[in-house]
Amino acid sequence: MASSWNFRAIVPFLLLLVIQQLGIVLPAFSSNVQIVYMGERRHDEPELVTDSHHGILSDILGSQEAAVESMLYSYKHGFSGFAAVLKPHQAALIADLPGVVHVVPNRILSLQTTRSWDFLQVKPQVVNGILEKGQSGGGSIIGILDTGWYGNVVDVCWFQLFGSIMVLDSVVQEYGLNRKALEMWGWERFLLIGKGYAKEEKNSVVPISLTQCHNTLGRKIIGARWYVKGYEAEFGKINTSDAVEYLSPRDASGHGTHTASTAAGALVDNVSFMGLAKGTARGGAPSAWLSIYKVCWSTGGCSSADLLAAFDDAIFDGVDVISASLGSSPPLASYVDDVLSIGSFHAMAKGISVVCSAGNSGPYPQTVINTAPWVITVAANTIDRAFPTAIMMGNNQTVVGQALYTGNNINKFYPIVYGEDIAYADSDEDSARSCDAGSLNETLARGKVVLCFQSRSQKTAANAARTILEMQGVGVIYAQYPAKDVTLAHGIPLVQVDFTVGTYLLNYMEATRDPVVKFSFTKTVVGRQVSPEVAFFSSRGPSSLSPTVLKPDVAAPGVNILAAWTPIASSQSFDTTKNKLPLNFKFESGTSMSCPHISGIVALLKAIHPTWSPAAIKSALITTASLKDEYSLSAVAEGAPDKKADPFDYGGGHVDPNRAIAPGLIYDMKVPDYVQFLCSMGYNDTAISNIAKAPNKCRRKTKNLLLNLNLPSITIPEMKNSVTVSRTVTNVGPAISVYVARIEAPPGINVIVEPSVLSFNLTSNKLKFKVTFCSLLRIQGRYTFGNLFWEDGSHVVRIPLIVRPIIEYYYPEV
Repeated sequence: MASSWNFRAIVPFLLLLVIQQLGIVLPAFSSNVQIVYMGERRHDEPELVTDSHHGILSDILGSQEAAVESMLYSYKHGFSGFAAVLKPHQAALIADLPGVVHVVPNRILSLQTTRSWDFLQVKPQVVNGILEKGQSGGGSIIGILDTGWYGNVVDVCWFQLFGSIMVLDSVVQEYGLNRKALEMWGWERFLLIGKGYAKEEKNSVVPISLTQCHNTLGRKIIGARWYVKGYEAEFGKINTSDAVEYLSPRDASGHGTHTASTAAGALVDNVSFMGLAKGTARGGAPSAWLSIYKVCWSTGGCSSADLLAAFDDAIFDGVDVISASLGSSPPLASYVDDVLSIGSFHAMAKGISVVCSAGNSGPYPQTVINTAPWVITVAANTIDRAFPTAIMMGNNQTVVGQALYTGNNINKFYPIVYGEDIAYADSDEDSARSCDAGSLNETLARGKVVLCFQSRSQKTAANAARTILEMQGVGVIYAQYPAKDVTLAHGIPLVQVDFTVGTYLLNYMEATRDPVVKFSFTKTVVGRQVSPEVAFFSSRGPSSLSPTVLKPDVAAPGVNILAAWTPIASSQSFDTTKNKLPLNFKFESGTSMSCPHISGIVALLKAIHPTWSPAAIKSALITTASLKDEYSLSAVAEGAPDKKADPFDYGGGHVDPNRAIAPGLIYDMKVPDYVQFLCSMGYNDTAISNIAKAPNKCRRKTKNLLLNLNLPSITIPEMKNSVTVSRTVTNVGPAISVYVARIEAPPGINVIVEPSVLSFNLTSNKLKFKVTFCSLLRIQGRYTFGNLFWEDGSHVVRIPLIVRPIIEYYYPEV
């Protein structure tokens, strides 16, 4: 074993696909599409499953022809169910049929590097110029549920499988692929997405020789599907004539390409964003394969019916990891109603790890999404790369902010004005201060740098920059809460500073008759920015649906991540002559960026530990995560103000990929454990039985069932008296080993571990222990945090302890 790499009751609210910086606002609508979820499939043959779905619809609609016309998808591989165009009374009739778990209205989801892998100390292992597959994810398949993929012809060399059984046989034989799955894939739903090889976007294939695939990008994309039936059933046909979107897996947005390349992109030398962050771009698992599932559309979001179809296919396709920035905003739907929770449950049951983003609603508490215990929920943290940009004032004093700008308006003094000082007479002061659209006098802004201050109405620097650019201003200085996320503006310098620097500049302007400033070129600096820190925007716990399940699970890089992009995306940069400059690589920030980092790491772990369950892999990530920054100081969470990070910020901590290879002990779980979790949540026995494909009788009287779920954390959200919980650990290190418990008790809590010593031998690799908590102080409503360590001299296995003692109040009768 190698020791290191040299690499979420149906509720009427929209689900969110959290992709940072794409703020598409969708109108409310009444769905035409209903998702009929029937749990695990009852037949082994997919055709029989589909026949049963048609039979249900035929009975309701009156004919087989009407059933076929109504049905959009038959979910028949990973689970059973279908999506169909139905009227409310028809959906109600189906909901009462035996075997139907739930009928869920379709929802339209809205859309939410060269350094990060080095920062994580994940190195590609190269021998004689060839990547070592075991050390770089070879053999693992990552399914990306996103906006598709934009690549060149060598990225899609596998599409020659369409036309040649001989080639298909050779591929199956050489790489051990699932031939039955390959033959049953809907080939007519695929097409070549290489630029210049499928201009008409037809369902056809250009013959390609296998020899063209023998390069660093070859054998990467082994499948690409797109899902649009649910979306078009709500909004009508997508118009592809203006090249804003493609009816294919081809990515017109850029986000899917960014996430896929972050997870498993091949090595590409000499990459930068217009000279910034120059280096070798690569994914975490550069030898892993990618299977692309386009469920989101640049014209306005994603359909949950389409999403569930993608889960169904990904399970059938045999992916090892599913990477999806998908979830539901609070109030969170129950785990038996939420499409993402349903799809990910069935994926987990087939041994597939599902990785999701935690959301971008931080730093506020209880905003974390994707809280099902069977998924890995990822928070975003920073890396040690900064982009300092100096601002020189007319008095020769210099202050520093951050920017991503390398165009004009550099090294030349320009007059500077304050947004509030150039407001229209009837404008709101707050709006003018933050440079809201329509609040400023265009004449007074033209040719000037404008100083803007973040406000409740205007929280994003990009909107302020857009306002000033449209008014022909020459630059923006945006004062905001301290954060390391740098906003990319197009065609205008945008320098972000904190309120202290903004106030300093404002004082200079008030004390000077003709204040001027000039900007320096943005520089790339590595190693001088303390990291990792939890990003300001990263959603925080505790979970609002199941507070005994600690969420997020772990944190990974998600700030200023440079990865591959779609040159045709509507979000363009501009060169010095304001001509459109297509981007092949672009900076993005969000938990959508941290999610594929963990997906890549999971692929690496899968390649090394192919028999580990999704729970085992998640445990390895959490128990080995770090609580420190790179200078061994307690990690910080960005906020207002910044604070010492806690488990509700980063879960187990900041991911440490190399330590996760050999965690020593793991907290493992199987499907029955999660079934009992659903029982403890109070869900119907019949519904749970359908989901799990087995008769189930919930043990309602089991004490502390939620608390005893074998998670790599212990969270007690309401401790009225002393509480004892149990956990079971599995030894995946040396067979003969002895672990000793060490406690960092949460303040005000007494913690006892029994036994305090765990001795493993050749015949026993699983041991159970109990942890008893007793409050020493009655701190009503306040969470306290600690840690439990198991140590054997070579391994340190840590789980977070979160306790909230409460006082019961008794009110006399009035």
